[in-house]
Amino acid sequence: PKSTPFFSEADINRLAGLASETGSGAIYFIEAAMYYDETTAPSVNQKLEMVLAQLSFVPGFVFTKDVTYFQFLDRVRVEEVVLRSADVWDVPHPWLNLFVPRSRILDFDAGVLKGILGGDNPVGLILMYPMNMAKWTSQMTAVTPPTGEDVFYTVGLLRSALSADELERIQRENQSALAFCDKEGIECKQYLPHYTSQDGWRRHFGAKWSNIAQLKNKYDPHAIMSRGQRIFPLPSVPAAGTATT
Repeated sequence: PKSTPFFSEADINRLAGLASETGSGAIYFIEAAMYYDETTAPSVNQKLEMVLAQLSFVPGFVFTKDVTYFQFLDRVRVEEVVLRSADVWDVPHPWLNLFVPRSRILDFDAGVLKGILGGDNPVGLILMYPMNMAKWTSQMTAVTPPTGEDVFYTVGLLRSALSADELERIQRENQSALAFCDKEGIECKQYLPHYTSQDGWRRHFGAKWSNIAQLKNKYDPHAIMSRGQRIFPLPSVPAAGTATT
């Protein structure tokens, strides 16, 4: 996008120039928020400098903006207003969200972000967040990478398609990203995936499948919920004139 609530037009131009100097056309930036009130305001700049001193980044590329707490919480709505005004809000969003093991994130970066998507200028966001595996318990139905590592990355390819051709291209790239991970043995897991067969869902859930099937049978035995995902076979519909008990 040309601008965001937290980057000025001049900032965007500087970042674009930096990206062109990298050779790959890709740069990475960290977003962070520092909260303060009247009592802590005098020391907030000092604390920010202490945090920045611990990071490694290109000199001169620190961007800060002081906003109210509500403005920070409302920042996505502001972007929505901008996108709606440009008539690029109600468009297809072929998003792909993956959980990638920490040990393979550099391979993913080289093969997908700088490889498959290397020449792309995405309309949308690409987000990466490190996650602590210890916070994800076995009781959760969400499936994390089976590598047993203490950290994995959530990678969100949150792109928008402004035309039918662009939609097809993004969908092909999403499939290429999944195929690359499979070929290279990167044991990533999709978040909110789509599979067309129960075998696909079984492979996705892995060791959790048995427990999920038991929960489904216990709490939704008639398969009323989540029919569109086709995780479980739909119950057969009685033929006309037959009776059920």
